[in-house]
Amino acid sequence: MAFWKPGTVAPGTSLDREAEKETSENIIPFVEQYSNVSIQQQRKRLPIYKSRDQLLYLIEKYQITIVVGQTGTGKTTQLPQYLNEANWTAGDRVVACTQPRRVAATTVAERVATEMNVKLGDEVGYSIRFDDCSDPVKTRIKYMTDGMLFRETFLDPLLTKYSVIMIDEAHERSLYTDVLLGILKKILTKRPELRIIIASATLDAETFYEFFNTNATDDPEKDDVSIISLEDRLFPIDIHYIKESSSDYVETAIQTVFDIHVQQPHGDILVFMTGRDEIEQVVGEISERATTLPRSAMKILPLPIYAGLPVEQQLQIFETIPHNTRKVVVATNIAEASITIEGIVYVIDCGFVKLRAYNPKTGMESLTVAQISKASAQQRAGRAGRVKAGKVYRLYTEDSFYNLKESSVPEIQRSNLAHVILQLKALGVDNVVRFDFISSPPAELMMRALELLYSLKALDDNGRLTMLGMQVAEFPVDPLLGKILLDSYKFQCAEEILSISAMISVQNVFVYSTNSSINAEEEKMKFAVEEGDHITLLNVFNAFVTRGNKSARWCQKHCLNFRALSRALSIRQHLRKYLLRFDVPIESCGNDTIKIRKCLMSGYFSQAAKMMPDGSFRTIRDNVVVYIHPSSIMFTRKAPWVIFHEVVETTKTFMRDLTVIEPSWLAELAPHFYEFKTKPLPKH
Repeated sequence: MAFWKPGTVAPGTSLDREAEKETSENIIPFVEQYSNVSIQQQRKRLPIYKSRDQLLYLIEKYQITIVVGQTGTGKTTQLPQYLNEANWTAGDRVVACTQPRRVAATTVAERVATEMNVKLGDEVGYSIRFDDCSDPVKTRIKYMTDGMLFRETFLDPLLTKYSVIMIDEAHERSLYTDVLLGILKKILTKRPELRIIIASATLDAETFYEFFNTNATDDPEKDDVSIISLEDRLFPIDIHYIKESSSDYVETAIQTVFDIHVQQPHGDILVFMTGRDEIEQVVGEISERATTLPRSAMKILPLPIYAGLPVEQQLQIFETIPHNTRKVVVATNIAEASITIEGIVYVIDCGFVKLRAYNPKTGMESLTVAQISKASAQQRAGRAGRVKAGKVYRLYTEDSFYNLKESSVPEIQRSNLAHVILQLKALGVDNVVRFDFISSPPAELMMRALELLYSLKALDDNGRLTMLGMQVAEFPVDPLLGKILLDSYKFQCAEEILSISAMISVQNVFVYSTNSSINAEEEKMKFAVEEGDHITLLNVFNAFVTRGNKSARWCQKHCLNFRALSRALSIRQHLRKYLLRFDVPIESCGNDTIKIRKCLMSGYFSQAAKMMPDGSFRTIRDNVVVYIHPSSIMFTRKAPWVIFHEVVETTKTFMRDLTVIEPSWLAELAPHFYEFKTKPLPKH
């Protein structure tokens, strides 16, 4: 049982004075408030509406406007509409709004299209990797991931069709957000009429202000940048800390859910966990333990939300739930800022987040669990005060909170920069070391990325982009996979490599069936081969297209994710267009898996590992201990030498998506990277 120490209102939280006069009993939940009013009335009730004229004035006067406002104020959905209404989209101009996550880009675009009463893809559209739902002529408001806007600079370096570009959720400091900020700073010198909006949920305004402001005088009238803070509608929040640190925060979170459910008034619960495995464990445990509640008690409905979840399941968290039921949303940090879930009154914060981190010494990128920052803790707490007075339960001590870092390390300082550097060079930024980053990446990361690109032959001896490098830069996949696709003609297996590339670009191909008569593991093994995961995925794709006739029923029968496989079909077509544009012959090698494995080796040669006597593996290049992930076909099989697609770090450092190789191929296909030495025979 968890014991709680009551705290004060969340640090940095602003309170609505009118809200303080209300008691939690007479506050009407948000959904009920707005169920009987028109969309236009809903828009006027959002906090941002009071600042509409002021925002439009600042955008007109200043090149850069920094907008500070919590999630739920309406900045993402309303600001592009205000600009459209104020004729910033006249004369075929477009307003762009970037998001760090694909889920946010698509759901927000859908909401705005509904508010404007237009078809999604016409006046309002979105663009995410492998999915463009916009019209080059009709679209006036375009939501997209920051990476997709950056890719547009390849064809139009000055982004001439955009009159206003809004960088949303800038406080998250995603990799491409930081790169975009540097690119836009360059573009502004050539396009004084362009307007940039930096929208942030936390007070990072000063950092952005100093980066963009070119006024060297003491006269604030000559500033290029303005800052506006939106009035928020937050109710009082009580913070509770755990008295003693728990060794199992997952179990503590589950217990806390039931403590709230039994002891606290009606209101939905939001639980922050680090990733899919934890989320599914919490959802499963809550469902199971809920069966022991008295029949007369309020029901409890646990729902997951994470990036890899199928769209229809993601949308369940926004649906109206049955009467006398409490919704428990179990989420990753996607619920911190990218989405607003109405009805949340209680927040449980585990205090951890899963971050992608690149180690330049080992050359491996892994997902690791780390402590959150104070800024993230405050963001999470803010989810509780949107509909009435809320409560936040932090599964860590008060001292632990004050020892947290102020903010998270920007992604650009902990990521593999190979793709970014390649794309910057393709854009004409040859001296990437001198590029104006808002936060400079460590020199080690830059050096390792340049070394990898050179080994892929994407850069020449002078660090300049080769023709191969230019083509790899255009592919919407990582450089290793881009190199494999471009090399596929050498092995006459482009058809197979296209299918494999599409399959590793989607998540959760294999699913578990609710039908007890179907054994998911047995179904999975029907496609499995000794050569590894890549060929197994190829078998799944080919069976789906041929025997399965691309049907959902066939997928259900074989415990396969129909939506993921359908998306793989779309991605394959997308990648095929690139090969045709680059005049790469598209042939099939039939059942010759050696050609396919050698082709995969041509890109993944730096990610090779050798099996040790104890069953573990060591990477060939850096001698790092790694293990086969339990989800891999190779988990229960022996494979002396393998290459892998990625590394995931949980309880151990796991390799995912493996292919069995011959050691001699390393020297044959990557002689610039490996030497194959034989031991001399002992003298008699």
